[in-house]
Amino acid sequence: MEQSRQNGHAEEDKIIEEKLEKIKNIFLVMSGKGGVGKSTVAVNLAVSLMNRGFKTGLMDIDLHGPNTLKMLGMDGRKMEVLENQITPLQYKDNLKVVSISSFLDGPETAVIWRGPLKIGVIKQFIGDVTWGDLDYLVIDSPPGTGDEPLTVAQSFKGAKSIIITTPQEVSLLDVSKSVTFCRQVNMPVIGIVENMSGFACPHCGKEINIFPKGGAENLAKKSKLPFLGTIPMQPDIAAASDSGRPFAGNDGEQPEIGKRFGKIVDTIIQA
Repeated sequence: MEQSRQNGHAEEDKIIEEKLEKIKNIFLVMSGKGGVGKSTVAVNLAVSLMNRGFKTGLMDIDLHGPNTLKMLGMDGRKMEVLENQITPLQYKDNLKVVSISSFLDGPETAVIWRGPLKIGVIKQFIGDVTWGDLDYLVIDSPPGTGDEPLTVAQSFKGAKSIIITTPQEVSLLDVSKSVTFCRQVNMPVIGIVENMSGFACPHCGKEINIFPKGGAENLAKKSKLPFLGTIPMQPDIAAASDSGRPFAGNDGEQPEIGKRFGKIVDTIIQA
């Protein structure tokens, strides 16, 4: 029985390896802190890459709190399983999406799984999904350094991380653990993004620093990592996510946000 189990794992690893050979770049969007906007960054990064003509995939491995379909206006859509292969949802021509929320009965359904089940599903999201050839696969992960990011680091060869934080000291303390995690598992870090950085007053246009500014840049310098840039705290960003219209696809409506995020994407692509 043990030999049979080992053979099964070896076959699974082979299938995953074959699927990964068709994916040129894998970005894991992560943070040691919850509520910093990982999903927002992951979704808009995927949409930005799609808009630039790249064949892109978006994988949501935040199994207990999947939000990507909601942010893309795709909540309620179901993925099909044909001949034991999962067909990803198609957002637009160049963007395929996979999320556990597509298999749940409704948005209130709780996923109550221990580590082995979560690890198995994440591996299935590569091995059992018809991704095809991709230029980029963006992975949205839950907060922390547990099973989900560890599975990506150990099983998805060539993955690189993008670390998200807010300017708060509490967030920076937790995020520094993400840097340590990446170094311990030998996952390259593309850089750090400071989200919710400054608020532009809608009346006078002056930028107000609700949180102390520059913490992420200082963390990047201390950790000897690239600082990718800042994303402001704006009601428009939250409204875009809630309405299923990513701000990266609406530059005309939010030019300043689009401009800032575009620079971050340019740096990520060149990394």
